[in-house]
Amino acid sequence: MVVDLFAGPGGWSHALSVLGIRDVGLEWDAWACKTRAAAGQLTVCTDVALYPVAPFVGRTTGLIASPPCQAWSMAGKRLGLVDQPLVHQAVADLARGRDTRAGLLSACRDERSLLAAEPMRYLHALNRVGEPEWVAMEEVPDVLPLWKQYAAILRGWGFSVWTGILNAADYGVPQTRRRAILLASRARTAEPPAPTHAKSAEPQTLFGPGRARWVSMAEALGWGATDRPVPTVCAGGGPGGGPEPFPSGSRKALADARSRGTWKTHATTPVSITLLSRNHGSEPPERHGAAEARPAHTCEVHRWSWSLRSNNQSHATVRRADEPAGTLFFGHRANECLWVPEPASGASGAAAPVPESVRITAAEAGVLQTFPADYPWQGNKGQQFSQIGNAVPPRLAAHLLAPHVGKALSRDDFTLAA
Repeated sequence: MVVDLFAGPGGWSHALSVLGIRDVGLEWDAWACKTRAAAGQLTVCTDVALYPVAPFVGRTTGLIASPPCQAWSMAGKRLGLVDQPLVHQAVADLARGRDTRAGLLSACRDERSLLAAEPMRYLHALNRVGEPEWVAMEEVPDVLPLWKQYAAILRGWGFSVWTGILNAADYGVPQTRRRAILLASRARTAEPPAPTHAKSAEPQTLFGPGRARWVSMAEALGWGATDRPVPTVCAGGGPGGGPEPFPSGSRKALADARSRGTWKTHATTPVSITLLSRNHGSEPPERHGAAEARPAHTCEVHRWSWSLRSNNQSHATVRRADEPAGTLFFGHRANECLWVPEPASGASGAAAPVPESVRITAAEAGVLQTFPADYPWQGNKGQQFSQIGNAVPPRLAAHLLAPHVGKALSRDDFTLAA
């Protein structure tokens, strides 16, 4: 079996399902467990630090681990950095079969810090029977020194190991999410997957297939071409009715605008789009096929484009919709992640009311992590956003895992939000 420690809502698991593999995930968060159950994923709802390794010994092909990042993340207090010597000590002790976690935990400033040592407890027990065949681990960039400690130990046990920082955008994720990665294998040379995307498109040459341009938020969300701002539509109906983003809408559903006669279409220009309702963000979006008509913009000019602002702090990351998002993290700041209007370049004409900023929906955030648009997130909005922000982007995970499970994965094999 493939064992997934700290499995969360199923980022690694969904990637494996795309590759035709099933895993068993260990996860303690009740709502993440419910999301996994709704997605049909095998789960043991438990505390990884307390669960015994014995049920997996003699049965494990691959081990995956994404320990909780809150103690190390730039979004938190980063007490994991203060605790790092204690975590290194725990890893070294566990690699020798000595369990000193209880004493070290009492000295930690953040009790979550020591969870980054848990994979070594599993690896030591499994290594005694020559398992697993491969290992994949992921964390925030500041954990890279710890992964290098793991790498030195695993090499001593006969593994080929690679560690480094990868940018999820280089693998088709519409988000410049940088993560520390460890890949190890007993059967093949461990190395990072070849990037499939780049900030600027690279043509095919004699030396390789080339790389597509980074996937933008607009492209991932079905907002149309990525080389222009998100389209707008006047849903207000007449003077005073300001433009709002299409297809996400704003405070009013586009269906209401259509019924009022202010949403018009040209039947001769079909387009495939995805609607994500602002009013029902937790519900699966409607699917509109290629035969649907393209909306005609009743505004004379597109005066506004849309950007995603990560929070309301002065140093918040702000990215245009025709770019990838910055790293998505939510926690207690989920309500501060907003689509904000900006004057469109080259816009002209009479002044129009500025549209309101609009909170990102869980469905949109999930798509920007490369989960399917109808992924069955469970819990209230805060619980859903917490799961999404902590998850591994499935598309990145698929590229990391494909070589270990004997699959070839090109840049077009893992379809966004499919």
